[in-house]
Amino acid sequence: MAIWVFGYGSLISKAGFNYDERLVGFIKGYRRVFYQGSTDHRGTPEFPGRTVTLEPAQGEICWGAAYKISKKEDQEIALTYLEVREKQYDRKEYVNFFTELNATTPAISDALVYIASPNKIVNVNYLGPASVEEIARQIVQAEGPSGPNREYLFLLEKALLQIGSEDKHVTDLANEVRRIISEEH
Repeated sequence: MAIWVFGYGSLISKAGFNYDERLVGFIKGYRRVFYQGSTDHRGTPEFPGRTVTLEPAQGEICWGAAYKISKKEDQEIALTYLEVREKQYDRKEYVNFFTELNATTPAISDALVYIASPNKIVNVNYLGPASVEEIARQIVQAEGPSGPNREYLFLLEKALLQIGSEDKHVTDLANEVRRIISEEH
């Protein structure tokens, strides 16, 4: 039995595991937000970066990519890898994934997705909402073992454009980060 994994952040452009098929599409009832603190990849415990998570949003959709993993061995390796990569994301959910905007039936049912919840008891790295300027300043300054936080933002912006999707939250943040960087130089 194949499993599907839905990626809405860095997984869109960099799966990091073997898969048999990649589909571009979206999930309904969620939006992508830079509310999760990253102390292990794009920031440090002293100065967390910000990465995306999903929050419920009535009537909204979130574009990304779904990966089909068929072989049992590939599934085990991928899930072990994802448990480490997404370890600061405290919730796993199974969502319906669509590839057509007017579709009423999902292309894939039960795609696995990792979500960082706003529950500070189980997710100590949740940073939550802030102004675009505040989030952008944090992204400009943060850097972790996986590189600068701004690189994560710019790679996500590029990945979304490559799949034909624009996310206003991501675009607004990227433009604000570029503005801050240009002022510093």
